[in-house]
Amino acid sequence: MDLEAVRTFLAVVDSGRFREAAAELAITQQAASKRVAGLEKELGVRLLARTARGAEVTIDGQAFLPHARALLQAEARATASVRPERRALRVDVIGRRLATAGLLRGFHRAHPGIELDVVTLFDADAAVAALGAGTIDASFRAVTMPGRRLPEGIEAAPVLDEPLQLLTGPGHVLAGARSVPLARLAGLRIWIPGIVGGTEWAAYYADLAARFGLTIEVTGPDFGPEALFDTIADSPDLVTLVGAGTRLVWPQGHDLRRVAVHGPTPVYPHSLLWAADNPHPSLLILRDHLTASPEAPGSPAAAERDPDIWTPSWSRPRDRRPEP
Repeated sequence: MDLEAVRTFLAVVDSGRFREAAAELAITQQAASKRVAGLEKELGVRLLARTARGAEVTIDGQAFLPHARALLQAEARATASVRPERRALRVDVIGRRLATAGLLRGFHRAHPGIELDVVTLFDADAAVAALGAGTIDASFRAVTMPGRRLPEGIEAAPVLDEPLQLLTGPGHVLAGARSVPLARLAGLRIWIPGIVGGTEWAAYYADLAARFGLTIEVTGPDFGPEALFDTIADSPDLVTLVGAGTRLVWPQGHDLRRVAVHGPTPVYPHSLLWAADNPHPSLLILRDHLTASPEAPGSPAAAERDPDIWTPSWSRPRDRRPEP
């Protein structure tokens, strides 16, 4: 159905005259008459009776009137739903327990008036495809994977270098340590189930293991973090790695220990990705908030926390000490 014809019909009903309706719509009176005639032909009924006093609504016109108004209201709602300034900013955080979700929570606290739609996508390829298709506005990712480049039109900015920590059970030899050198991890049984080949985090851990001679086991089914914590808590020799900003909860009896790693500190390089032609006004606010944060790589506060860090050679360039 031609909504412009419906709009013209309503304008004639409200004004009572074709001439006044045409003026309101900035069209000619003849064009207004043709629009209504076309609508009447499509419906197979007369909607308006032309009289010397103007236009009067027929019985069929009265029956159609509330539906005509509903059509234009639905049009207005549909248009508003896709206007960048009216819809929620849709952001992929990878996982709701991860540090990236914490970054977005901090943004929400700073800008509570900006509506957010938080999603979790599986890997970088899915996220980049969603950015290109416009189904999400931004994504937190490690970029780029070895031998890969971001597609044309996809931009990225580093927003967080997240230190990795060792997670042990109370019976492990390192359970009482406050920090350990990265070289000390060589020879340990590091278990990280759930690493999926072809993902950015799989590439990260493969490079970490190769560079520092670590043994990272990925065997066995991934039953989630709770099952992982159960195993680590009961094991005297099995450990895992977790992000310092990852929110973890385990039973009190597990007595798990987070141990800092240094010399250098392995960090996971989170960046914010977005499509360069995305017009959502809140996207710029999010980018400015994250890149101006003390957590952002290259900030004075970040450099003071730990200048000796390691990230893979394929991650986006940033101010850091070169690999030894």
